[in-house]
Amino acid sequence: MKILSDVGDMLTGGKLVPQSSPLPHGDPLLPVSSTEITLAIQERLISWTSEDFDITNADGSPYIRVRGAMLHLPGKDKMRLFDPNGECIAILDRKLMALKATFDVFRGNEKIGWIDKKVMALTDTFEFYLESEKGGFGPFAAKAAYWLEGEFLDRQFVMKNRDGQVVAKVVKDRLIELDAMDHYQVRVAPGMDAALVVACACAIDEDLDEENQKKREEQ
Repeated sequence: MKILSDVGDMLTGGKLVPQSSPLPHGDPLLPVSSTEITLAIQERLISWTSEDFDITNADGSPYIRVRGAMLHLPGKDKMRLFDPNGECIAILDRKLMALKATFDVFRGNEKIGWIDKKVMALTDTFEFYLESEKGGFGPFAAKAAYWLEGEFLDRQFVMKNRDGQVVAKVVKDRLIELDAMDHYQVRVAPGMDAALVVACACAIDEDLDEENQKKREEQ
């Protein structure tokens, strides 16, 4: 069984590595788990914004709700993450004038970092940078705290920390079976901020939706 598990890890980007406190961005958006967790992300079929997601635990219980307001207006292009009690734990605020997909990440009124799409890369890559390390250019610029790479369109990619450790995986295989749910799975390493992983996954999903929309309009 261990051989099969090792092969599975190899085929999906590597083995998840437990993380320890403190995390690079400080306090996690939600309390971390001491064990690996698996979440299901479903984009709601009926939505006024087309950017609403329901994220559930393996047992089907709610973990996070993501509600969008993608209006492409200054100050309005946001996604908000809510915990099961309805408290807003984070906000993704898209930069409308940026040359590439860029989302500022706020915890309350505090900007903790930003997610952006790497333009010059051999494979699709998104990166998460820390606001506390902002500044510097070229060789003096801060290294991304996390990066995500893989086949985003196929929902098959990994998230790594700056040491190259795999902290999360997005996979399309059916680790969780939920009736009447078109969804994909996120596996998160022990000690990793699963809510930040979800935020990154939803930002990527929103960017993919926009790219697909542009392609349809060009046809």
